[in-house]
Amino acid sequence: MADTVGFIGLGLMGVGFVKRLLETGYQVVGCDIDAGRREEAKALGVALAASPAEVARRSNRICISVTTIKAVDAVVSGSDGILSAAPISDGIVVDFSTTEIAVTRRLGEALAAKGIAFIDAPVSGGPSAAEAGTLAIMAGGRPEAVAAVRPLVERFGLFTHMGDIGAGQATKLVNQALCLTNYCIVAEGLRLAEAYGVDASKIPAALAPGLGNSAVLQAMMPRMIEQDFAPRGYARQVLKDLEMLMEAGREHHLAMPMVAQATTLYRLLVAQGHSELDAAAVLKVLPEVERGAH
Repeated sequence: MADTVGFIGLGLMGVGFVKRLLETGYQVVGCDIDAGRREEAKALGVALAASPAEVARRSNRICISVTTIKAVDAVVSGSDGILSAAPISDGIVVDFSTTEIAVTRRLGEALAAKGIAFIDAPVSGGPSAAEAGTLAIMAGGRPEAVAAVRPLVERFGLFTHMGDIGAGQATKLVNQALCLTNYCIVAEGLRLAEAYGVDASKIPAALAPGLGNSAVLQAMMPRMIEQDFAPRGYARQVLKDLEMLMEAGREHHLAMPMVAQATTLYRLLVAQGHSELDAAAVLKVLPEVERGAH
């Protein structure tokens, strides 16, 4: 069992994680509610399980990567959830999903009551970074649990222990405030370049040494130029994270005007029927301007 990792959620991110696990010598038992995702994972060499509970019965290191708060809750506390498989000897659940801090803490308490440790470990970097082992992983949990899974989780990237349960999700909120607003700024910059007849394909390299550079610029502007909106992550997920950011700001009476504007743009994008496109598709809500127009 020590070399077997359970993985719940075999979508875009989950497959990146699973490929990395298989390539680094682990066996994986996994499940997903989508039959197509299950078949894709099986073809990679994943042993399929019928439910999160079955995953938990077959591995004491259980990872979660799902896209909604409701899904995280169901995976842990649903009728066939992880809790229904307790007790799990030396069980540790690592949740790579991005979810609400309150939900994270509630699920952590429920698992702890059954003797199962919980780590909230949201990530930044996308599916390709999961597969390459270059994610940023921000963790909340008890030090001994974090230490126990460190050799496993470090296969995926930089693993930083930020504090108690919930601290990982709080750090991800900071990441999303910085990252998701920048998607919108890169889109604005591209429209500005187009309006003035600048070859926008040269901008990432031209700005790379300067303070205007960012990982978002380098990743997103080429996609926007090519209008390559095949999802590395979905616009609906970005909107979900922005809505969480807005709520987190309200709880502490924070002024977050840039986050508010980004939320409005992604609400428009999703309302226009583009929820399944990549986050780079935010460009679509910014109208093109003819060159030289005044």
